[in-house]
Amino acid sequence: MIYHVVPLDDWNAAPDLPYAPASLAADGYVHCSPDEGTTLAVVNAFYRTGPRPLLALVLDEERLTARCEWEAAAPAPPPGVRADALFPHVFGPIDRDAVIRVLEVRWDERGLATGLTDAG
Repeated sequence: MIYHVVPLDDWNAAPDLPYAPASLAADGYVHCSPDEGTTLAVVNAFYRTGPRPLLALVLDEERLTARCEWEAAAPAPPPGVRADALFPHVFGPIDRDAVIRVLEVRWDERGLATGLTDAG
C-alpha cells in the first residue's frame, strides 16, 4: 500500500473521474509516500499551512492502471525521512477503485500532523 495526500475539496471535486492532481501535469507523476510515517513527514514539510481537512488516500498499487515507480526524492526527502528512502511515483491519474481507505490527518495544538485516522 502507498499513500497520497490530498485536500478534501480536491478529492471531492470530480468524484466520477480518476483523480489527477496538479502535480501530474506539473511533474509528470502523482507524488506518493511509502508508509504512514513518511506521509506525516511529507505533510509537516509541505502541507502545514494548506487547506484542511487534509486526507491521505491509501492506494493498492496492484489496482492502479498507471505505472508506479519507486524513486529517490529530489533534491532530498523531507526532515525525518531517511536519505536513501524511495518514494512511489504514479505516472498517471489515480483510479478511484485503487483507493482502499481514506484517512484524515490529525493535528496537534502546534499545527503538526501527528497521525492518520479513518475519515468519517
